[in-house]
Amino acid sequence: MAQPAHTYDTYDTKGIREDLSNVIYDVSPEETPLLSAIAKVKATNTLHEWQTNALRAAVLTNHHVEGSDTGATAVTATSRLGNYTQIFKNSVITSGTNDVVEAAGRTNSEMSYNILREAIVQKLDIEKAIFENIARVAGNATTARKLGGLGAWLKTNTSFNTAGSGANPTGNIGGATPRTNGTQRALTQALFDDVMQKTWVSGGKPDAVYLSAFQMNKALSFSGNNNQRQTGAVGTVNNNMAIYMTPWGQVTWQPCRENRSRDLYIIEHDKLAIATLRPMKNEALAKTGDNEHRQIVSEQTLQVRSEASLGGVFDLTTS
Repeated sequence: MAQPAHTYDTYDTKGIREDLSNVIYDVSPEETPLLSAIAKVKATNTLHEWQTNALRAAVLTNHHVEGSDTGATAVTATSRLGNYTQIFKNSVITSGTNDVVEAAGRTNSEMSYNILREAIVQKLDIEKAIFENIARVAGNATTARKLGGLGAWLKTNTSFNTAGSGANPTGNIGGATPRTNGTQRALTQALFDDVMQKTWVSGGKPDAVYLSAFQMNKALSFSGNNNQRQTGAVGTVNNNMAIYMTPWGQVTWQPCRENRSRDLYIIEHDKLAIATLRPMKNEALAKTGDNEHRQIVSEQTLQVRSEASLGGVFDLTTS
């Protein structure tokens, strides 16, 4: 039915206030599962170093004559490892006017709102650096230091495709060279179980698997994953695999957005740590005009306590 003549409606009214919600809904992911799960330690230099040692292999010759002298057992020296700290910086500049105008969805100033977001983004940057196949860089007056990511550390328990020149990192210094990418191939249960076995044989006790959403979907097809139908008033199909049990250990699957989709990491959390030289700090920078300039800065590196306790399946297809 048409409205009566001369009805004064909202289309005619001037000055109606806009209806803008006073909440800003964040549509971006901000989880950092690996960074949140591993230990935090203190670094005291730009080259953060630590030591590792390993037990000798068991032997069948440890039997002795009654009353015989005891000879000295050979002692294995510790290995000294290290990684360079990386400086992470994110900054925001806001004009003086923009910091005082009233804007929807902010409980404080525009600067406060945006610098908090940059702190969250920096954590994502750190998580991404941990997973990357990047060699450590000592740096100099013109070159930034870089931490060596997991891809440049793992070589004992790995699966990669030799086709296309795929290869583990070279040399005896952990994190010093990146791995060489090979021709990509699909993730299979056989590839995964093989690396789990290698990791166990090397003394590892993995408790988590970090992989992309694409690889997680591949893993859902592994045999032993129960696609169960729950009966009841409302039927539910459960197509999830939170925990995977093998003869070599039980691991939790952890989809992660920041590791390369072509890489799958088998992790023992106790064998990794983040070493912090400078904790994350919100600093005011020099004022150069009618504006405010602040930065979030931190300096950290990755500590790989036992490379042989970790594993990786590399060169995986991503589509």
